Amino acid sequence: MKVLIFGGTGLLGKALVREWTGDDVVGLGSGDVDIRNAVAVRETISRYQPDWIVNAAAYTDVDGCESNRESAFSVNRDGAVNVAEAAASAGAKLLFVSSDYVFDGKKTSPYEVNDALNPQSVYGHTKAQAEVKLLNVLPHCCIARASWVFGVGGRCFPDTILRLGASRSALDVVNDQRGCPTYTVDLAQAIIQLCRKNASGIVHVTNSGDCTWFEFAKEIFKQAGMGTEVNPVTSHQMARPAPRPAYSVLSATSLRRLGIKMPSWQDAFRRYLEQRRN
Repeated sequence: MKVLIFGGTGLLGKALVREWTGDDVVGLGSGDVDIRNAVAVRETISRYQPDWIVNAAAYTDVDGCESNRESAFSVNRDGAVNVAEAAASAGAKLLFVSSDYVFDGKKTSPYEVNDALNPQSVYGHTKAQAEVKLLNVLPHCCIARASWVFGVGGRCFPDTILRLGASRSALDVVNDQRGCPTYTVDLAQAIIQLCRKNASGIVHVTNSGDCTWFEFAKEIFKQAGMGTEVNPVTSHQMARPAPRPAYSVLSATSLRRLGIKMPSWQDAFRRYLEQRRN
């Protein structure tokens, strides 16, 4: 199987390229091809003639998206459409990586794949609009929604918390946002399985279990053997430019139907810590 990954130099893209063995895999970053350029995307896909395309390319700075709305939509929505249209023309299958931020966070039970989209941030809107457009262009594409992604080789919550904890005796962390931390290695392995199973439609792909950012931070310091104190605060006390869903836990039902099971987020963090130390 020939696989082409857009966003191959990002946090998830690096994990995909590392983990994907046994197939002919090429990972391209924005320096290789800008997905906002429809002609360049078509030419790239024509050159590599992949069986599967994974689009992990995105503008993921959630707060940055609020002040750079045009750029966010040009990458996350229009760029995604460029990839989908080129994939359709080339007869290639497509997996698009989306986000829990397509939901409003008003539920109190895990979101299912067919729950109504109601994003609250610019980033969430870019991903939600991309999903709708992609299903029109390629009805049998696979949309993998992930959440709270962390991994080695880039900016992520655990990396930030560990760096701050090394220089401070106490940290304030929000305790009124609940979601599913997801390790890039586990996410990559699930995406590989989805492609090999010729999956289509929307699938929720996260590590099992859920927590608040405060609970995540406490587990980070516990496993790292650090004595940094963590104080719970509200989102209002730690105001950010982009609103976050208060509850964005994604149900694993769609993934289980495909015979894929994800490890717990605590186990995932343990392996992240080992990888980070090495």
